[in-house]
Amino acid sequence: MDSKTIKVGSRKSQLAMIQTEAVIAKLKELDPAATFEILTMETIGDQIQNVALSQIGESNLFTKELEVALADGRIDMIVHSLKDLPSTLPPEMAITAVCEREDPHDAMVLHPKHAGNPSATLESLPPGSVIGTSSVRRVAQLKRKYPHLEFQDIRGNLNTRLRKLDEADTYSAIILAVAGLKRMGWGDRISQILTPDISLYAVSQGALAVETKTDNQQLIKFISQLHHPETLLRCVTERALLRALSGGCSAPVGTHSVLENNQLSLTGAVLSLDGSQYLTETQTVTLSTPIVLPKESMDQSTSYQMYSSIIGPNISQDALKAAEDLGISVATKLHENGATEILAKAKEENDSKAEKK
Repeated sequence: MDSKTIKVGSRKSQLAMIQTEAVIAKLKELDPAATFEILTMETIGDQIQNVALSQIGESNLFTKELEVALADGRIDMIVHSLKDLPSTLPPEMAITAVCEREDPHDAMVLHPKHAGNPSATLESLPPGSVIGTSSVRRVAQLKRKYPHLEFQDIRGNLNTRLRKLDEADTYSAIILAVAGLKRMGWGDRISQILTPDISLYAVSQGALAVETKTDNQQLIKFISQLHHPETLLRCVTERALLRALSGGCSAPVGTHSVLENNQLSLTGAVLSLDGSQYLTETQTVTLSTPIVLPKESMDQSTSYQMYSSIIGPNISQDALKAAEDLGISVATKLHENGATEILAKAKEENDSKAEKK
């Protein structure tokens, strides 16, 4: 990179700053001479704390203000939790680095009153126990699996939600992402990791991403060195699924992906808000090799093409296309089986709740 200071956009929360600083540290390993300046700001999702995310009515709750700053040149790049990014980005913007994924699963965190029972699980909690989460995806799956539990919204950043759990007696437990807890150093608060048979995770959950303008090819060439090939391909297929379902970050859509021995497998699920309707589909594709391209074989004319709004110039374009097509194929099958109607009904119910706020 040249000597210009790279301006990095980030949300203000402690977790967002930890994630941003982690990405900057990785970039400094690539170029110790590179300098960075962090610009923090609050997003709509940070500012509105008394309404469930699914009822706010915006698809870019945690990204809009940052993307405006990127568009007008105040910043050069944004570090995101990739699950917060809509499946379609603003024109002339792209995801240009997807870092290695942390554990993508959800976790149960118990109220201190249950701390004496280290083997407690959602299944073992007493009937009527209240579980805190604002995720319609989590609620739909857990209602279906554990009808003896009650669910209530809980908003705020990670620190705030843990404080609400610990300082009152409202919730028996809350559901959070494993990745965030681990990055904050609070992995010891995890009482149960929710495996895919309990709760499919959100699209791209656990992955960090960098967003830049598409015309800044010098910066893209530098940042794209952070791409973790397995994570990148899994996130391409998961984001393609969400986009083809026309589901936003707050839609009751869950996913699970695996890449082993060049076999990419994707499971997608669509649920009604109460969990009574549940559709799932799993498909697998074989990816062409090699997945990671040697620099001398990179084709500049095609390597900046986007797949699920992601540019991977050092990754096989055939593999990226196959991953994107897999997501679309799974979504198409779900639509054929009734996902369109389920998602439309879920949106209608969410919109109705929002109007009553």
